Amino acid sequence: MKPLVHVVDDDEAIRESLSLLLESNGQPARAYGDAESFLSRLDPEAPGCVVTDVRMGRMNGLELQRTLRDRGIGLPVIIITGHGDVAMAVQALKDGAVDFIEKPFDEDVFLASVRAALDHGRQAFQERRQTADLQARAATMTAREREVMDLVVRGLSNKSMATELAISVRTVEIHRSRVMEKMAVKSLSELVRAALRLEEGS
Repeated sequence: MKPLVHVVDDDEAIRESLSLLLESNGQPARAYGDAESFLSRLDPEAPGCVVTDVRMGRMNGLELQRTLRDRGIGLPVIIITGHGDVAMAVQALKDGAVDFIEKPFDEDVFLASVRAALDHGRQAFQERRQTADLQARAATMTAREREVMDLVVRGLSNKSMATELAISVRTVEIHRSRVMEKMAVKSLSELVRAALRLEEGS
């Protein structure tokens, strides 16, 4: 699925010119006249980025950015700002925007910013997909297997785990083997990385 650039601006001329610029450079784009119509049509699982004016009607660019964050939607945001709105744009960066561009802006600068945002979004999208896959795999483990994985990550040996869980070393080995199989990893280091990623994603 090719990522989509969402252009959110209440100035029709600007959103049409930006959409045309993006599409003429081979980048699919969709334009919206306000934040509310964008949010109502957004597929939160689809990759892309958002280009939004900082000043709009009912919901401005900063509020849109916060709404996306509060909903757990990881689309990178680029803020378009006028000369008097730099303080607002700086606040947007503090809130997680990937860039802000002052009007009037150079087309090449705009396109470079969009490419960087899409690269950032693509990486984040892949990481979310990988985390979701790990979570699905972890959900197939029994409570005991999850305990064994947690103890492996803590660095305990099979013998220490057997003592901790009051089971035999052979039973620990069986559980470890099943954990490796269910998590689709081939080495201890891969298992540790997967477990740490699960912790970060929880």
